[in-house]
Amino acid sequence: MSLNKKSVDDFNAAGKRVLVRCDFNVPLKNGVITDETRIVAALPTINKLLNDGAKVILCSHLGKVKNGPNEGESLAPVAERLSEKLGKKVTFVADYNVTGADATAAVAAMKPGDVVLLQNTRFRGSEETKNGEAFSKELADLCDDYVCDAFGSSHRAHASVAGVTDVVRAKGGNCAVGYLMQKEINFLGNAVENPVRPFVAILGGAKVADKLNVINNLLEKCDTLIIGGGMAYTFLKAKGYEIGTSLCDDEKIDYCKEMMDKAEALGKKLLLPVDTVVTASFPDPIDAPIETEVFDSDKLPADKMGMDIGPKTQALYAEAAKTAKTVVWNGPMGIFENPVLAKGTIAVAQALADTDATTIIGGGDSAAAVNQLGFADKMSHISTGGGASLEFLEGKELPGVAAADDVQ
Repeated sequence: MSLNKKSVDDFNAAGKRVLVRCDFNVPLKNGVITDETRIVAALPTINKLLNDGAKVILCSHLGKVKNGPNEGESLAPVAERLSEKLGKKVTFVADYNVTGADATAAVAAMKPGDVVLLQNTRFRGSEETKNGEAFSKELADLCDDYVCDAFGSSHRAHASVAGVTDVVRAKGGNCAVGYLMQKEINFLGNAVENPVRPFVAILGGAKVADKLNVINNLLEKCDTLIIGGGMAYTFLKAKGYEIGTSLCDDEKIDYCKEMMDKAEALGKKLLLPVDTVVTASFPDPIDAPIETEVFDSDKLPADKMGMDIGPKTQALYAEAAKTAKTVVWNGPMGIFENPVLAKGTIAVAQALADTDATTIIGGGDSAAAVNQLGFADKMSHISTGGGASLEFLEGKELPGVAAADDVQ
């Protein structure tokens, strides 16, 4: 997959109708947006097109929409917040059909510098199916050019992400990426494909099964692979250690052995926890006060559960991170939602904050962790995609990236 994509800086949008696929999948509580990060992240691309004199048509999904269209997942609150952020009226097309007569009329009435927001794309069931050709064509009929700025959805071959591009391109339009997508490609894509070395990858989170292909791919690309979080205990069990009642993917023990053998064969360092913070049980609620003990990883009690990396491991991992020129981190080191069990994640975040390396946080829980723990402004890049970030790290082709025009 080429990573050299046409961007909004590579074509003239003056007077053109430009459809922009954004990621406005914001959290809502009683119809009120509780975190506007994704709206703010879309503003640079929108403002660039408006300054060029384009007619900007925005679309996005919101939520899972499992039970059909409903006002609880309407983009109406997003239109209101966007109007405030842009300092101009955003015309919202409330039609559940998304691209019906109301949308056509709203777009026909647009003047350069106007903004229209379409209804939640997932209100059209065909958005997520293989039979989205009609929806793709209807979206394309509304515009002259298309810009994808929704990295968080770029791993989905949906009508509004990939399908629309074939129709726009067939009629001579541009299919480009926005500033947010470009940043993801520059950092995440190039970190994996062309890293400045030493390249250190840090993987955490609960299950080995969630990151099988990521582990395999990164072992070939990185110089050092660091394993933490719940997945570390499956590796420790694969080494023959007692892991007590810690989380374990028993079906993946042989896989972990293969990965340790692969690291040795490739001459790569694979670091596992040398000591572990344990508790008698999982905290309930998750942030409840809890008593902990620390044991070397080869001496865990049979009746205790590993919850975080210990102080010796924190120092080991921090030292490895500080020697790097490029660091990619996906997944926390422990139960970071609990103050007592967040110390390992904080130590890794602090090490990344203190280094001069390019530091890339691969979305999902690790992004939540650095945001919650106050390290966000110290990182080079925090990915906006969870599943999309993982698939990029796996080396997969992302439909939303592949569908954009290559720079000639």
